[in-house]
Amino acid sequence: MSDTQSGRRQVVIILGLVALVVLLFWLLVASKLGGAATSGRTGNLDRGHQETFHWKLVTTWPKNFPGLGSAATNFSRLVDEMSQGRLTVSVYGAGELVPALGVFDAVSSGSVEAGHGAAYYWKGKNTATQMFTAIPFGMNAQEMNGWLHYGDGLKLWREIYAPFNLIPFAAGNTGIQMAGWFNKELNTFDDIKGLKMRIPGLGGEVWSRAGGSAVNIPGGELYTALQTGVIDATEWVGPYNDLAFGFYQVADYYYYPGWHETGSTLELIVNKDAYKALPKDLQAIVETAARMANQDMLDEFTGRNNTALQELIHKHNVDVRQIPKPVLNKLRAISDQIYQEESAKNPDFKRVYDSYKAFQDGVSEYHKVSEEAYYKMMD
Repeated sequence: MSDTQSGRRQVVIILGLVALVVLLFWLLVASKLGGAATSGRTGNLDRGHQETFHWKLVTTWPKNFPGLGSAATNFSRLVDEMSQGRLTVSVYGAGELVPALGVFDAVSSGSVEAGHGAAYYWKGKNTATQMFTAIPFGMNAQEMNGWLHYGDGLKLWREIYAPFNLIPFAAGNTGIQMAGWFNKELNTFDDIKGLKMRIPGLGGEVWSRAGGSAVNIPGGELYTALQTGVIDATEWVGPYNDLAFGFYQVADYYYYPGWHETGSTLELIVNKDAYKALPKDLQAIVETAARMANQDMLDEFTGRNNTALQELIHKHNVDVRQIPKPVLNKLRAISDQIYQEESAKNPDFKRVYDSYKAFQDGVSEYHKVSEEAYYKMMD
């Protein structure tokens, strides 16, 4: 072989090696790009095949009832949307799966995963539960939210519910309610004597101490009870809900203010085992959806109450009256007495009440120069 042929052969070999290196390089790049694309597809497939959860949620109100009932529905919708279907919640109204006042036990036992109601319904479990809804002459909605989320309220609430295998969340607030619907006039303190009223929680105990008779009847039964004379009076919520229930058809007088429920918080209760079974991101979604439902209910009542009140007054000729100040003063004195007595009997009550009262006293000082001062200025 000549030197010329040998040189040519070396050139061919070198070019071949270069081509091979380039080919291997592009194969490596293609492999990485393909892997990334495959990884992306696999990630999507993985997400699509992540474990899904389905919860049942029972409520103490009729399903989709304005204000109260819509909170559970909103919660369900928000959870489904934020989790992209990984957690779905079916909502059942009072009586569909369990009785209205059977919600606590159903969630506690794990027969359902969640419930929506009011903590003062469960005073038979622990009298301290009542403070997580409302107490007579207590805090308003704004103050309750502050105590729960930026005071010790939610921490104490969860401690009280822990023995029942429950985790509570604030999930709605009605704002200050009306005093209720009456078929007898309430002009003096003596008019309370013998007056049978549906009024739950500590408000009911105050009413009984004042000489009345307090009963706890689910909302769906109130119209008939008032119509048939089973009760002489009932409190429910306020104009928005009360108009929907048609109480104006079976009662003569509509009294204010709602001394017994000044900022009633509604609760989402979740079975602890069901909650712990969720991944961390779904737990965060449950908490966020409850917080959103909590604010949305207050917004709804704020936006709807006056329109409903005007309809009650101008279309249905409802006689709206204010409870006389001397009557309220005596009811407040009885309330303070009950708080002291219950604190002496139940260490849990004392612990929660002391926190509640300290927060109320503190926030009231600021509200004297803010909220209260503004309202007085407007008057």
